[in-house]
Amino acid sequence: MKKDYTPEDELLFLALGGSGEIGMNLNLYGCRGKWLMVDLGMSFGAAEYPGTELMFPDPDFIEDRLDDLIGIVLTHAHEDHIGAIPYFAADFGVPLYATPFTADLILRKLEEAGLVDAVELNVIPDDHGSIKLDPFTITYIPLAHSIAEGNALLIETPFGHVFHTGDWKLDDEPQIGTPATEAELTDIGNEGVLALVCDSTNVFNDATSGSEGEVYRGLLEEVSLHRGKRVLVTTFASNVARLQTLGAIAEQSERRLCVAGRSLDRIIEVAQDNGYLEDLAELVDFDTAMGLPRGEVLILATGGQGEPRAALARIAEDNHPLQLVSGDVVLFSSRQIPGNELAIGRVQNMLAERGITMVTDRQSEIHVSGHPGRPDLKALYGWLRPDILVPVHGEIRHMQEQARFGKSCGIEHNVFQKNGDIVRLAPGAPGKIGEIHTGRLVLDGDIIVPADGDAVTMRRRLARDGILIVVLGQRDDVRVEGIGLPLDEDYPAFVAEARADVLAAIGKLRGPERKSEDAIAEAARLAARRCAQRWSGKKPQTRVILAKSAEA
Repeated sequence: MKKDYTPEDELLFLALGGSGEIGMNLNLYGCRGKWLMVDLGMSFGAAEYPGTELMFPDPDFIEDRLDDLIGIVLTHAHEDHIGAIPYFAADFGVPLYATPFTADLILRKLEEAGLVDAVELNVIPDDHGSIKLDPFTITYIPLAHSIAEGNALLIETPFGHVFHTGDWKLDDEPQIGTPATEAELTDIGNEGVLALVCDSTNVFNDATSGSEGEVYRGLLEEVSLHRGKRVLVTTFASNVARLQTLGAIAEQSERRLCVAGRSLDRIIEVAQDNGYLEDLAELVDFDTAMGLPRGEVLILATGGQGEPRAALARIAEDNHPLQLVSGDVVLFSSRQIPGNELAIGRVQNMLAERGITMVTDRQSEIHVSGHPGRPDLKALYGWLRPDILVPVHGEIRHMQEQARFGKSCGIEHNVFQKNGDIVRLAPGAPGKIGEIHTGRLVLDGDIIVPADGDAVTMRRRLARDGILIVVLGQRDDVRVEGIGLPLDEDYPAFVAEARADVLAAIGKLRGPERKSEDAIAEAARLAARRCAQRWSGKKPQTRVILAKSAEA
């Protein structure tokens, strides 16, 4: 019999997403009959799920226990932490909690989905705001990240404190916001930290992640090198600190700032509504930017990940009101997300073909990561001094490495877990006590379906092998249509042979099978498919249609 896993007088941790991949973060803490959710994120569609747009962690486990779910606390506003809210939060029926900037972006998502009245959204002060959700008390601890209001959560429980980092880094010059200091984090450690649940993204990096202040100086130097040239900078729209930096650089280099991309427009609006980017220089529109001398404009555009409909791709195709010519410059002030290499390469090749100069973070100090390298991790370990380290937010290799690194830094208990592993943090020795099924859901058109469901699986097979359709009419009326078979000029000969094979297979049926529609259809299917394999090496999905005569 399946164990219920209702938390008893204990503290449990369960990741449904984000532990085994980077993205789709959904974490649960269980204590005394109640579950607390931290983050509700998504990822963008992957090639292995053709035709889909978004991916989500499967929340089936908590959907079966909604009476025990007490709230959803959001660490920050990146899509891999809040992107699934419009698709699930209304059904969960519990309050959401977020700091002002994050809450504003969530609110706009809910407005677009027509769900404002269906979801309770509570705004918590960014500077150490607290929530009491019995048996948990949650306090927001500001940390630096590549978005405004990145926060860790200090979760007080009857069994001790959990420090859930969210996404973070150390930054002495953050440009936006005021992260908790070493002294403040040490004070938290002095009060005792039972468990550190920690971002693993950059654990293989031996160097610290670097400062936004360094990026400011690097971008200023790079822009200054290209006097008389039109310069375009592409970065992540959500990086408000980078937007602040580029506004200042535009002024210092005596350029006017022009923004291209709806997501940038939205982030700037939300940031200014919440007290950020208040001194951002006045933006110029596309026509004004194109009328300025080339060295007097700085363009900020979306599309650094190669998105085909984003501003940068359209500019690269010379299909946008903003135009670049040979000798102009594009600065990629963003990292290349794994999986986007081909798309980014396509855009960069189009730019290169037109003689446009490109500079990436490999050539110049124009980008830093928002996640901690090993020196950052070691420093946080030393300040908090946790009894237990639970790596999250990474692929298996990242989390395993952080567990090893934590052990080498003197953390006594290092608990490796992945999506679906139920971990008891207290009482007693920490460790895995059970495992539940987890999976992925995908947005397929307007419908959310299992990633391994029939529709997506069939689409993957069709993409690989094509489809063969056999229509059986009266007597010798057989039509064969192949789609996606690599036959080209051989196609007519293949169709003729497949038709003959189908007729021969049907002719061999004896007894009751001669009048059985199922037997006829199966004989035709196998014959046509074998013929296709002979001719193409493919095993196409094969469908047989039994056409009725006009008289019938």
